[in-house]
Amino acid sequence: MSERSRHCPKKAVYNPIMKILIIGGTRNLGTFMVPEFIQRGYSVSILNRGLTRDDLPKAIERLHADRTDPDELRAALKNRSFDVVIDNALYKQPEAETIINILDGKVGQYIFLSSGQVYLVREGLERPFFERDYGGRLMPAPKVNTFGYEEWLYGVDKRRVEDTLFEANARSSFPSTSLRLPMVNSERDHYNRTYAYFLRLQDGGPILVPSTPNFRLRHIYGQDVVAACLRVIDTGLGKGGAYNISQEETVSLDEYLELLARLMGLETPPMLVRLRRDLLEANGFLPDCSPFSERWMSELDNTLSKSELGMTYTPLAEYLGKIVRYYQETPPPQPAGYRRRRAELLLVEQEGASAVS
Repeated sequence: MSERSRHCPKKAVYNPIMKILIIGGTRNLGTFMVPEFIQRGYSVSILNRGLTRDDLPKAIERLHADRTDPDELRAALKNRSFDVVIDNALYKQPEAETIINILDGKVGQYIFLSSGQVYLVREGLERPFFERDYGGRLMPAPKVNTFGYEEWLYGVDKRRVEDTLFEANARSSFPSTSLRLPMVNSERDHYNRTYAYFLRLQDGGPILVPSTPNFRLRHIYGQDVVAACLRVIDTGLGKGGAYNISQEETVSLDEYLELLARLMGLETPPMLVRLRRDLLEANGFLPDCSPFSERWMSELDNTLSKSELGMTYTPLAEYLGKIVRYYQETPPPQPAGYRRRRAELLLVEQEGASAVS
C-alpha cells in the first residue's frame, strides 16, 4: 500500500499518521527499523522488557512488558490499535495465541519475523528451500539436553507460531505475514558472528573450522530485512502467507572469508584449519571459532519475495563492505569467545600443519 492509501485497523478510526509497533529487536534490527520509520513520518512505539539499554531515538514511545506474561502484555497494549506490528520476539505458540487475542481487530498488518529453521526440521529436503517446502513430515527430536535438540526445538516452535498465525488468518482474517529469515548479517549483530571472523583475520592467525558440515552460505543483510517489512507495508500483500527473505549470492565459507579478507584490505588470503568437529567441541571452541559452520544454517530461495513483493537485495560484497567499515571505525567490544584465541592457536600447533588449507 502507498503512504497515502493505507489499510486502517478494523474498528479503529483512520489516522493519517501510520502507527507502528515494534516488539523486541532493539539491539539489532530495531536500530535500522526505527530511523527508517521515523524518516517516513510514522509514529513508532517499541515494546520490550526495558532491561537492555539501547541508543534508539528518544522521540519514540516505549512500552514495557514481559511478553511471556499475558497479563503484562495485555495491560501494556490496552485500548491501543496499530496500522502495523512487527514482531521480532515471538518464539512460542502460547505467546502467538496471546498476541492474536490482544490485537485481533486492532491491527492492519502484523509482520512476524520467522526463521529459515522452519525448513531445517523437515525431512528429505534439498537446499535451497522454497516456501512450498514448508509442509510435510518433520524429523524426530534429537537427544534432549543437546545443542541439536535446542536448535530443533527452535525450528519446531517457529513452525507452531506460524501455524497458529495461519489458523487465525483462516478463522478471523488476522492480517499476519511471516518473513522467513536465514542468518542475519549486520553492523549491530550482538552475537558478533561476522566480527568473530573479522578479529581472527585481523590477527593473521589461522581460523579453526570443523570439517563437517560444509554447507554453503546464503544470508541476509539487516537493512534488507527492513526493506522487506516496508514492501509488505507498502503493498499490503502477503496476509495469511509467508515469504523467504535472503541475499542473491550463495557462497562457500572459504569464498565468504576470502571476500571478507579483501574488503579488510588484507593481502594474505585466509588460512583455514579443518579439524574434527568433536575435537573443536571438546575444547569449547564452537561456535565462536567459526559461527557459520553449523548444520542449523538455512539456505533460502528468494524468488517469491522478488516476484510478489518486488524485493531487491543488497549485493553481498556491498553490504559486507559496510560492515567491515563499521568494525574498523567503531570497533565493538571484544567478544568473550575471542579471549581463548591463544588456546585455538595452540591446538593448531598440536594438530600439525597437515590440517591447514
